[in-house]
Amino acid sequence: AAGEGSILVFLPGAPEIRRVLALLQASGLSPEWILAPLFGSMARADQDRAGAAAPPGRRKIVLATGIAETSLTIDGVRVVIDSGLARAPRFDVASGMTRLVTLPVSRESADQRRGRAGRTEPGVCIRLWAEGAHAGLVQRNTPEVLQADLAPLALDLALWGVDRPERLRWIDLPPAAAFDQAQQLLADLGALDDRKMITPLGRQMAELPMHPRLARMVIAAAAEGGGGEACDLAAILSERDFMRFAPGRQDSDLRLRMEILRGLRRGKLLPVVEGEVDHSACRRVLHQADALRRMPGVDLKARDRHMDYIGRLLAWAYPERIGQRRAGSPGRYRLANGRGAFFASLEPLAASDMIVAADLDGERREARIFLAAAYDLEMVFDQHSGRISNREVVAWDALRQAVMAERQVSLGALLLKSEPLARPDPGLVAAALMLGIRSAGIACLPWTQDLRGWQQRVLFLRRTAAGGEEWPDVSDQALADALESWLAPRLSGFTRLADLKRLDFGAALNGLLSWRQQRELGTLAPTHLTVPSGSRIRLDYSGETPVLAVRIQEMFGCTDTPRVGHAQPVLLHLLSPAGRPMQVTVDLAGFWKRGYAEVKKQMKGRYPKHPWPDDPLRAPPTRRAKRGPRQT
Repeated sequence: AAGEGSILVFLPGAPEIRRVLALLQASGLSPEWILAPLFGSMARADQDRAGAAAPPGRRKIVLATGIAETSLTIDGVRVVIDSGLARAPRFDVASGMTRLVTLPVSRESADQRRGRAGRTEPGVCIRLWAEGAHAGLVQRNTPEVLQADLAPLALDLALWGVDRPERLRWIDLPPAAAFDQAQQLLADLGALDDRKMITPLGRQMAELPMHPRLARMVIAAAAEGGGGEACDLAAILSERDFMRFAPGRQDSDLRLRMEILRGLRRGKLLPVVEGEVDHSACRRVLHQADALRRMPGVDLKARDRHMDYIGRLLAWAYPERIGQRRAGSPGRYRLANGRGAFFASLEPLAASDMIVAADLDGERREARIFLAAAYDLEMVFDQHSGRISNREVVAWDALRQAVMAERQVSLGALLLKSEPLARPDPGLVAAALMLGIRSAGIACLPWTQDLRGWQQRVLFLRRTAAGGEEWPDVSDQALADALESWLAPRLSGFTRLADLKRLDFGAALNGLLSWRQQRELGTLAPTHLTVPSGSRIRLDYSGETPVLAVRIQEMFGCTDTPRVGHAQPVLLHLLSPAGRPMQVTVDLAGFWKRGYAEVKKQMKGRYPKHPWPDDPLRAPPTRRAKRGPRQT
């Protein structure tokens, strides 16, 4: 509709290009249109065809990534359609991995894209975002040094004797966190020493034209006669993957790529069951691999190793990405750096107990695995003995609700082997058990009704004590906070929550009171009170004021409210013969004078078999109903 000329469409990446291409192919375009994808991993010849002018009488729709912003000019383009999106690598310091993210373009990039329209004659640019949103775009693209993996830079600086980037002048100073992470990686690879100075191995790594990870791999492999395979693998990992798979049919195994490259070197390309091979990309990788194999020190006379060797190679480059399969979770792994990783589909490699992941998407919680190889426990002990730690661990196992005491052999976050400790430190066992008690809550201790009553009585005296010795805080929170002082000495021999039912818990609690308080507790806060009828009735200390629930007839003759503690009146719940509260009061004398008559009026007809005297202070207290006439 815009007139003559070809169309250039900017899309964020190859997947979007393929989807739009499929939609256009299915839309019934006239034969005048030529559809041409254009992205970085295409063969150079295909890129040249996409960038060439359309033949006379025909027009092109070029579907391109940001590669078409500045690196080439496509003749005949009169219309630019800009999605306003770009895909860029972002290095995540926390995970140590680079991931691709889709972001809005900068205003600078948007202007570059617009300039592709009508470079020799008038053209039009259609931007697929609101005009008001344009002002919200960042002015220019973020410099690469602020978002890249800085390991190669850190190795170069170390080679020059520079341990901190601040010692040099920069247009944009590399971020401190990313540089620290890069130095830590180089130290893990053996390129830097404890003083962050370059080592002889680091100097060797700096001489190789590849990422320090891959350089470490090639040097280690060359020393054991596997330099050729290491060069092949380094070339594969340095380029975009030459394998293409349909959705849900991924095969991440690097052994497959190595077999294809090995076959191509021998003059034949192996058939692939699930995917397709980008032949031009594969030949580029082979060309790079052959160039690497010509480096000094690579032993090409050694025979090709078995494909199981690939995992060992990867582990030299990515020791923190050695992964152990999670129990009961097919295709999900825990990496040595503590992070999670998974295969998006249940491919054959997902059945391996151990892997080494070379390419992940960099997500912080669980990263998707794109390229990996199988690994095994024997290789871990042979290859990484210096990284393996042996430690005695005494900790709380929440699943078993018990103390776990083991001698553990670990590689980073991976537990390689464990065996029970015969004689764990009793103090550590008690500490772990107390952690379990705290996590389960103080209610997991063997409380009884009487012990809860004891707790409430002590807390009552703590609230109402006037001078003298202070009563301890025995609330649940206070008891949990002070487990070490009052409970730990009594936990010898206990390792499970279930064992605590054998604990003399009452003695442990009582030990919180002084000898004098233990004697006074029964006097100041008795469990029961004897009422005028002779009944011993339990006091309820669960509220702010102790409660005595008693039938009204049992209190006849009592002139004043019973008291506990330091003359604290109890709260009387005066009950009907059926046990229902009729009056709640702390002033029994006042009730007899002002409230009893009304209660008597209401209750006498309802409970005629029970005494309702006119003068309750002179009537004998009783637990029984009135005796009726004897029947003959």
